[in-house]
Amino acid sequence: MSRGRRPVSVKRGLLASVAVIVVAMAAQAHAQAPAKPGPDGLAPGQLYMEADLVIRDDKNKITTARGEAEVRYEGRTLRADELVYDETKGVVTAKGNVQIINEDGSVEYADELTLDDQMKAGVATGFAARMAPSIKLAAATAVKRSDRINELNRAIYTPCEICAKDGSPKTPTWSIKADKVVQDRDRQLVYYRNAVIRVFGAPVLYLPLFWHPDPQAVRKSGFLTPNIGISNRRGLSYEQPYLQVLSPSSDITLSPQINTKVNPFFNGRYRKRFYSGAVDARFGYTYDNDFDGKGNGFGDATSRSYVLASGQFAIDDKWDWGFTAERTSDKLLFDKYEVGDVYSARGPYLADDRRLISQLYATRQDQRSYFSAAAFSIQGLRPDDNDRTFPIVGPLIEARWEPESNIMGGRLRLLGSAVALTRDQSPTGAPPLHLPGLDSRRVTGEADWRATFTAPVGIRVSPFLNVRGDAYSIDDLNGVKGTSKTLSRGLLVAGADITWPFVRRFSESTAILEPIVQVAASPSAKQVVVGTNATTGAPIYLNEDSVAFEFDETNLFRANKFPGYDLYEDGLRVNAGGRASVFWDDGRRASLLIGRSFRNESNDVFSTQSGLRQKSSDWIVAADAQPIKGLSFFARTRLDSDDFTVQRAEAGANLSMKRANGYFRYLRDRANANGTKVENLDLGGDLYLTEHWGVTAYGNRDLVQDAWVIRDMGITYRDDCTRVDIIYRREDTVVGRLGPTESLAIRLTLATLGGPLYAN
Repeated sequence: MSRGRRPVSVKRGLLASVAVIVVAMAAQAHAQAPAKPGPDGLAPGQLYMEADLVIRDDKNKITTARGEAEVRYEGRTLRADELVYDETKGVVTAKGNVQIINEDGSVEYADELTLDDQMKAGVATGFAARMAPSIKLAAATAVKRSDRINELNRAIYTPCEICAKDGSPKTPTWSIKADKVVQDRDRQLVYYRNAVIRVFGAPVLYLPLFWHPDPQAVRKSGFLTPNIGISNRRGLSYEQPYLQVLSPSSDITLSPQINTKVNPFFNGRYRKRFYSGAVDARFGYTYDNDFDGKGNGFGDATSRSYVLASGQFAIDDKWDWGFTAERTSDKLLFDKYEVGDVYSARGPYLADDRRLISQLYATRQDQRSYFSAAAFSIQGLRPDDNDRTFPIVGPLIEARWEPESNIMGGRLRLLGSAVALTRDQSPTGAPPLHLPGLDSRRVTGEADWRATFTAPVGIRVSPFLNVRGDAYSIDDLNGVKGTSKTLSRGLLVAGADITWPFVRRFSESTAILEPIVQVAASPSAKQVVVGTNATTGAPIYLNEDSVAFEFDETNLFRANKFPGYDLYEDGLRVNAGGRASVFWDDGRRASLLIGRSFRNESNDVFSTQSGLRQKSSDWIVAADAQPIKGLSFFARTRLDSDDFTVQRAEAGANLSMKRANGYFRYLRDRANANGTKVENLDLGGDLYLTEHWGVTAYGNRDLVQDAWVIRDMGITYRDDCTRVDIIYRREDTVVGRLGPTESLAIRLTLATLGGPLYAN
């Protein structure tokens, strides 16, 4: 037997020569070729031991390490006050402040621990563990049957903090206490026997058998957080999602919704990833009759369903293709059963609010070119929508190409576009006249050139030239089936943008004053006429792609202000304005833009409410500011060119601070695209009165009707492992047959137990 003592200050230098022990594991591998060392410098099968004192009993093959003892093997590190390694039995015994640090970063603690020589199996007393994400386990005793299965007796589990900020013990927000807990990493499950769920230390639920996914599992089948609510329409409602993992690349979530006033509603979601893309499909189904805002049924029972699906796939590094499929059997289905996240972007083409779009598309893109081909159709869910008046669009082709080198000192871009629209019924007439709908086809070729030159005094001149050719074929003019026309036109615009920015530096800020002038000229454009107004005899122009056009600061300096192809701005015009900006060194900022457009003659292609029809346009004013960190404002308005009355105004603010966040939006339009007045207010936010407790509110008010559309008020509790939301909602608007309604919803999110806030 030999003894060795080394000073702590030099022990790591000495260990390289005297304390690296290649034990039985190395003997088993001595005949094999040398393996590449791992991150810890040890080859597979090697064991590294160090301590203040190492005692070696050669006769009995026992090695004892005392004082800051440490063993590293196969990526694991074992630390203790004393380690005893018996080579004959292949057992490591650790005593006092025992720690095992695993490869994944999790740490296990014990008062005393006995392990096999590979540190994969063993028995511990006074056991505890800390795993990602913030999981804590503690037990009187623990049996580590392998590196995949742990058994804990008289154990407690919690993802919550158990220590206060000052280091004192703290009762976790919630925990699970059980006679036995088994962590099976192969099955990715944690099992409990005689489990008691405690909230703030008080027992609230006893379960003889309970299990949930292993918090370290990437995905695992199991129940997700339920949705509980009560409303006038459906009564008491309970929806319980269940996630079933089908394969490493696919899963399905089934969410039956049980209601006391109406029949159950079944929601589902299927997701699958492929080597080149992914599919995401949501669906729902019920068999029931229709019902009003108070849950009173009427009419015949029938199948009612919806689908919201999308997919996108890469063909190669340049080509992609994808689809969306969005349809419902009932315009009010999403409102009746409170199906959320309906009107979101699932593909490149977007429909308006309360409208669904199904599309098929393919795109190709590289640094110099872009090409897309698509087809889509729209289903309207607004009360006055008639799907027969919406066109089927297809094909819709867009292409762009830029040569690598400059042309005449500027950038040249070649563009192409083609579209075909087929409409079953004309939207004209009140009540509808059920006339055949207008069908149109268009092919466009375009060349766009632009350059920028800067004079020594700072004046910047950007000349531009755009040449375009269109060809149209139109059927069923004026709602008369069989009437058709074809036409072609050439369009040209030439001009220049002229700016002269003045910059002034102050002690803590920079100010920029920038006058902007754009001059553009076009020959008289050949507009596409598809009919005449029966009352005034004025021509009706084809306008499929600029219906929602608004004149504001985003298009003030566009040579052709129409966003689409059908309508075209012509004549001689000057767009003039000025922008003033101030940027502070600490991040604050403010800017103001004022401008308007002038033309040599009025243009009746613009609508009367656009503010652009006369020789002098309405005034455009836009401002934004960030006076302090986390708070920003914006405002934009269009003022009448003669008396400065407000034609359209929009304003808003955003707040994002440690304990508060919120926003508000105000919109006022004297006459929108449909000629009706719009004025509404939209606001919402959260305010945390303490570290954990807060209130939340949301409201949307129609100021024309002088009524709230929706009001939400709620109370929120949150901490490191729990979030509870209790939300009261009142909807005052009448959508179809659904009248005003009130509802109360409860959302509970628990860390590691399927909640969306923390779930893997």
